[in-house]
Amino acid sequence: MTVRSPFTIPSAIPFYPQYGLFSLTGGFVRQWEYNGWKAESLSWKQGCYIHAGLSGMGQISYRGPDAEAFLAQTFINGFAKFREGAAKHGIACTEQGLIAGHGVLQKLGAEAFKLYVAGPWFPYAFSRFSGDVEQVVSDDFLFQIAGPTALATLEAATGESLRDVNFLRYRQTSVQGHKVQIMRVGMAGTLAFELHGPMAQAPEIYDAIVQAGEPHGLERLGWQTFQVNHVEGGFPQQFWTFSSAMHQDEGWRAFMAKLPYRFPDPIMAGSIDPADFRARCRTPIEVGWEKSIRLDHDFTGRAALEAELADSRRTVVTLEWDERDVIDVYASLFREGSEYKYLEIPVSPANRGLCGHADHVLAGDVPVGISSGTVYSYHFRKVLSHATIDLAQARIGAEVTVLWGDHGGRIKPVRARVARFPYLQEGRNQSVDLTAGANA
Repeated sequence: MTVRSPFTIPSAIPFYPQYGLFSLTGGFVRQWEYNGWKAESLSWKQGCYIHAGLSGMGQISYRGPDAEAFLAQTFINGFAKFREGAAKHGIACTEQGLIAGHGVLQKLGAEAFKLYVAGPWFPYAFSRFSGDVEQVVSDDFLFQIAGPTALATLEAATGESLRDVNFLRYRQTSVQGHKVQIMRVGMAGTLAFELHGPMAQAPEIYDAIVQAGEPHGLERLGWQTFQVNHVEGGFPQQFWTFSSAMHQDEGWRAFMAKLPYRFPDPIMAGSIDPADFRARCRTPIEVGWEKSIRLDHDFTGRAALEAELADSRRTVVTLEWDERDVIDVYASLFREGSEYKYLEIPVSPANRGLCGHADHVLAGDVPVGISSGTVYSYHFRKVLSHATIDLAQARIGAEVTVLWGDHGGRIKPVRARVARFPYLQEGRNQSVDLTAGANA
């Protein structure tokens, strides 16, 4: 019997009837879970995964004589050494130096660039720019294939050697006779690639990669477990680890009000007062991205970042949560009276919408930082979170306390220890030499 797909809108993933739990967010269908969060969260350490959740999120092309001028005005990054065929992590800020959007930026040619999954700040920035440049938004598929066996899986799917694809480089290949772009980049921390192409071809290409990856331990990664790799791998993520500062930018809000759709506001949570939106935003320096700042050109937020570079006060660390205090959070469910806020596994708060989560971090009784992005790592058997923290406390082994709970509700003080950042340090993508026969 043929099972009809329930998807009535274009989807990047095929309908596999044995997996019935989906998430529909912002008009996009995402698989919530496939083979269970344990197997999925081990995949980028032991085998590999394919993830399609960032498909259809709006890739933007910029073309024209003034394309680079627009990007230089918008991004904190430098462009003097940006070469065709290369990619970089592009970061844009508000005038206050707070991150408004970030994504992967490619240089396609002398006057052509493409930006991936960066959020709606950039159409607004474009609306304020006067110059000869065209902006085109497309909703292509974006597949992430990551883990030690990612190369073997993709070489099986494409039928060719991909060992020439260096870190932050891209080129064309094909799957099932369809042309696709492959780029070596990813959020898992370990060896990772992305594939890009037209949405209409996505389900067929996705399924071909699944079949090619079966001998190599491939798992299909669902939306529920996706953020675990960001925390393990040391990649703070807009809309979950921190909020985009665009939400409080009056110009952006006025621009969005003229559009036929409404971009949602983040859901406020955590022990820090929901009225404190600044606690939910970050500067590039507060998430460890200061090396991307280039002061060789004028860009939005330059003055604020230049001042912060001269007097940096906070950085990002990983926190390891004390297992006894974590267990007590769950034990409260079996006691009379009000329980502590539930710590969801593997990601808390769960990835159900734009997240504005922020918990107090204390040293003794003194506030020293903000914890967000909390996950249970089955690989490391620990609860971990990212924390932007005072430099004086940013030393491995420093003991702090996370106030777990929602403002105005019951709060559980959770002891935590400052740990290495990134937490997952083995087999980092940028360090794997494919030409030396790694992952053969």
